[in-house]
Amino acid sequence: MLGAAAHPATLRRRRRRRRGHCQEGPAMQEPLLGAEGPDYDTFPEKSSPSPGERTRVGAPQNKRVFLATFAAVLGNFSFGYALVYTSPVIPALELSLDPDLRLTKTQASWFGSVFTLGAAAGGLSAMVLNDLLGRKLSIMFSAVPSAAGYALMAGAHGFWMLLLGRTMTGFAGGLTAACIPVYVSEIAPPGVRGALGATPQLMAVFGSLSLYALGLLLPWRWLAVAGEGPVLVMTLLLSFMPNSPRFLLSRGRDAEALRALAWLRGADTDTRWEFSQIQDNVQRQSTRVSWAEARSPHVYRPIAIALLMRFLQQLTGVTPILVYLQPIFEGTAVLLPPKDDAAIVGAVRLFSVLIAALTMDLAGRKVLLFVSATIMFAANLTLGLYVHLGPKPPTPNSTVELESAPLGGTEQPLAAPTSYLTLVPLVATMLFIMGYAMGWGPITWLLMSEILPLQARGVASGLCVLVSWLTAFALTKSFLLVVNAFGLQVPFFFFAAICLVNLLFTGCCVPETKGRSLEQIESFFRTGRRSFLH
Repeated sequence: MLGAAAHPATLRRRRRRRRGHCQEGPAMQEPLLGAEGPDYDTFPEKSSPSPGERTRVGAPQNKRVFLATFAAVLGNFSFGYALVYTSPVIPALELSLDPDLRLTKTQASWFGSVFTLGAAAGGLSAMVLNDLLGRKLSIMFSAVPSAAGYALMAGAHGFWMLLLGRTMTGFAGGLTAACIPVYVSEIAPPGVRGALGATPQLMAVFGSLSLYALGLLLPWRWLAVAGEGPVLVMTLLLSFMPNSPRFLLSRGRDAEALRALAWLRGADTDTRWEFSQIQDNVQRQSTRVSWAEARSPHVYRPIAIALLMRFLQQLTGVTPILVYLQPIFEGTAVLLPPKDDAAIVGAVRLFSVLIAALTMDLAGRKVLLFVSATIMFAANLTLGLYVHLGPKPPTPNSTVELESAPLGGTEQPLAAPTSYLTLVPLVATMLFIMGYAMGWGPITWLLMSEILPLQARGVASGLCVLVSWLTAFALTKSFLLVVNAFGLQVPFFFFAAICLVNLLFTGCCVPETKGRSLEQIESFFRTGRRSFLH
C-alpha cells in the first residue's frame, strides 16, 4: 500500500537513481570503442543485458543466418570427405589388378600426405582471395578445384591422376578452411557465434563419417563421384546468400552491408546499433594492415595466438591418425574389422562435435580446451603404452610399411585377434577423437576467426591455414618413417607430450571470447592489458 501511494515525483527520482547506478556499474554490455588507456575493460566479468540488447546482439530473431551458415559449411563437408578419402581407398588400390593403379608403399604414403600440401597451397591463396574476392566468393571459387579433383580421381588411369586429384581437393579444402570460419563468425550474432562457429568442424566430421559409411558400400571410384554432390549444392545455395557485412563495409559498400545485415538479422530486428559498432570499428582501421601496424601488439598478438593454436592443434597428431586410421587398426590387431572401427570412430567424432556446439556458448572456450587436451593426453598415452607393452598383429601390415617389418616392430608376441584386450586401441582412439572434437578441433577454428583483427583477418586466416597444413604434411609424411624406424608407440608418446604443452598454452595465452562481439574482442587486444586470463 505504501508503494502504491508513493508520490509520482518520488518515483521519478528513484528511476533516475537506478539508471545512474546502472550506468556507473562495471557490467556495461556495449563496448566503449572510443575509450583509451589500459584500465578500460572491454570484457566485463558479469553482464546482464536488457531485453532490448538481447534482441540486438543475442540470439538471432531470423533463421536466415542459419541458412547462410549451412550453405557455407557444405564446403567443410566436402573437406572432411576428401581428407579421409584415402582411408578405404589405399587398401583397395594396394590390391588393384591394374598395374597402373596398384600402389606401392611409397606411393601410398604420397597419396595419403599430398592432400596436406594442396591444403597448404589453398591457405596461401586464401591470403589473397579472402580480401580480393571476399569470403563468400572465395568459398564458391573452391568448388572449381574440388569438382575437378574428384573427377580426376573418379576417372583415374594412372597414379599421376590420383595424385593430382588428391592435391586439387586438398587445395579446395585449404581455401575453405581459411574462408568459411571467417565468413561464419562475421555473419553470426555473439549469442550463437560459438554454436555456429562449431558447425565448420561439425560438417567436416559429418563428411568424414559419410565417407566411412559409403566406403562400406561403394567402390573407390564411386566414392569420388559421390564427393561431387555437396560441392554443387554448396555453390547453388551460396549464390543466394549475402556477403559478410564486415567485408562489405571494409570495401566502402555501406548500403550493401546494411542490406546484408538486415537480411541476416530479419526485418523486425533493429540492426542500427550493431551496424554502427561494426562501422565504427572499420573506420578506425586502414583497409589493409601495414608492416608498421603489424608490429603493434594489438595486431601481432592475436595473430601469434592463432598461429600457435593451429600449429599445436596439428601436433596432437589428428591428421596422421585420421589419414591412416584403418592401417593403424590393422597394425594393432583390433578385435573388430578395421573398416567398422573407422566408421565407429567417425560416429564418435560427430557426437563429440555436437556436444561442443551445444556447450561452447555455455561453458566457454577455455574450459572445453582444457578438457579436450586432457582427454587427448590420456588417449595418446594409452595408445603408446598399448603398442609398447601389449600384443601385436599376427601378420604384417602391407599398407603402412615402408619396409618389410610390421607396424611398430616385431619384438612383442603376437595377439590372438579374439582377445578383448585388442579393443584398447579402438577405445583409446575413440577417446582421442572425442577429446579433439570437443575442443581443439572446432574451437581452434572458431578462435582464429574471432580474435584476428578485421584489417588482417583475410591474410592472417590464410597464413594460419598455411602453417597448419604444412605442419600436417610434415607429420603425415614422417609418420610412416618414424613408425618403421622406431615403432608405432613413438609418435603417440610425442603426441601425448604435445597435449601437455597445449594445456599450458591454453592457461597462459588463450583469451575467453564467450558472448563477446568481434568488436569487443578486437578492443580487448587494443587496451594494452597483459593478461589473457579474464
